[in-house]
Amino acid sequence: MTPRHWAVLLALLAAAAIGALGLRAGTAGSDAARRFFRHPTAAFAVGVLLFFVLIAVCAPLVAPYDPSAQLEIVQLQNRPPSWMHPLGTDLYSRDLLSRLVFGARVSLAVGTLAMLVAVSLGAVVGLLAGYFHRWMDGVLMRLVDVGLAVPRIFLLLIAVSLWSQLPLAILVLTIGLTGWFATSRLVRAEVLSRRELAYVDAARALGAPPARVILRHVLPNAVAPLIVSAALGIGSVMLLEASLSFLGIGVAPPTPSWGNMIADGKEQIATAPWTTLSPGLAIVLVVMALNAVGDALRDALDPRREAT
Repeated sequence: MTPRHWAVLLALLAAAAIGALGLRAGTAGSDAARRFFRHPTAAFAVGVLLFFVLIAVCAPLVAPYDPSAQLEIVQLQNRPPSWMHPLGTDLYSRDLLSRLVFGARVSLAVGTLAMLVAVSLGAVVGLLAGYFHRWMDGVLMRLVDVGLAVPRIFLLLIAVSLWSQLPLAILVLTIGLTGWFATSRLVRAEVLSRRELAYVDAARALGAPPARVILRHVLPNAVAPLIVSAALGIGSVMLLEASLSFLGIGVAPPTPSWGNMIADGKEQIATAPWTTLSPGLAIVLVVMALNAVGDALRDALDPRREAT
């Protein structure tokens, strides 16, 4: 690893810290932002997420080597951390820092995109069930009950059994399409509590079609719980993707993801613990940061706290 790579890495770390502090200072005039940053770990969590996002975006600048390159199959096998390889190398003589950096792209992208699919589908089902109620509510909620009753990992195993190696796009869709059930119930509860309020009745009385009422008057009031659900859900999806990749049915090697990096080093965990330590710590840091941001968002967007 050259001094240029070290300089880029330190610059990204400084940029993440400055970005978190600048975001806190720039939003000081907002009551919701003050409640958000009042959470004891919110600023630190935002900084951690910014750092990993910057790492993923700037991966070619940070990674000193090709993440799939076997540098020297014998001499650099399972080498401990050093100046040239800050996180060491793995069983196949690949640089772990390069794999961790490019793996951040895959893990973060899978978590974010799959959660967007789940939130979008859950929001649509919840809006339809809550607003139209009656038979549509009954049909959709029974479908949700079935989805919640079947273990998610079982649904994923059925899906991955259809392919010898699951493409990344199909993996994202599969995780997203099996994770919207709880979100739909959350949105439905919000819609049921608001569909009979005066401003919704007034919009219907003025002749607004159902689509306009839902999009202009009902959906905006359900956005806050959706944001919180998405922030908390990304961490869960990342853990799920890591579990599937660890089992060999997620992201296919040699494409790096944090899950298959742990799988690659599991046999050497006693003799070369650094091969599993770095991706494991990355997963822990990002998931804990996402949970902290989700908790802070829940406090910031809770209408009961408006007066505090």
